[in-house]
Amino acid sequence: MTNLEELVREINRFEAIISEWDESQRCVAVGLKRAIEALHKAALTNLIKSLKQESMSALRHAVNDEVVYAVLLYHELVKPPKPPLAQRIQTALEEVRPGLKSHNGDVELVAIKPPDTVEVRLIGTCSNCLASTLTLSQGVEQAIKNHCPEITRVVAVNNNHTVNTANSGLISPFSAQITSTWIKVATIDEVPEFSVLAVQIAGSSLILNRQGITVKCYRNACTHLGSPLEKGKIENGILTCPSHGFQYKLETGECLTAPDVSLQSYPVKIKDDKVFVKLQQL
Repeated sequence: MTNLEELVREINRFEAIISEWDESQRCVAVGLKRAIEALHKAALTNLIKSLKQESMSALRHAVNDEVVYAVLLYHELVKPPKPPLAQRIQTALEEVRPGLKSHNGDVELVAIKPPDTVEVRLIGTCSNCLASTLTLSQGVEQAIKNHCPEITRVVAVNNNHTVNTANSGLISPFSAQITSTWIKVATIDEVPEFSVLAVQIAGSSLILNRQGITVKCYRNACTHLGSPLEKGKIENGILTCPSHGFQYKLETGECLTAPDVSLQSYPVKIKDDKVFVKLQQL
């Protein structure tokens, strides 16, 4: 019996020949091919309906044949096989990694617990960030469930990893080497009322907004996955993160999407027409 590989090679050989014909000849060949395929698909569809009514076991037995399965798959009459669960979970984690890494964080798979539970570990700054629970539910958990509908629980396990804050813009308040310094960041005229001014100062990315004569300063990072906020839409004093839609009140830094987390704020003072922000430095 001719096997599937031989049949595919024969089809490929004829397709290569047709590809060298002129356009009018190719159109005739392609039209004939489509008409034959439509006829075959209609016949196969009717055959499957009949087999379903008569004998599901016979239908399953037929689909187990690799040639039958390949033809049904080509006509989209059967679903392609799903990759293994572990592979689909890793695909989901790869989707969210860029966002986590932009916030100096990451995620790793700890365990798969059949039938419906996956354990993961948030690492880096995500492991003890105030928004880590939100990161899990909004990002990691949703990605896993999208790829693996059979998973209904995604659990973040505790860990003893030391959080590496190097170059992250986050400084531990318990460090004995920390000093606070007032740093000029802008003039008051440079700070807009209906948008934000982004500045890079002393290794920190900040956004400033003015309400009348009051200037507010926040860390330029969404509390969700750390995305920059300076290109976000502002309407009625509410800033919307351009990446995932989290919303913040510029007057207070309060997150309207997840009230338990707020933007990191910095003290501001104005002297003459200059705006100073109090920053921690090592």
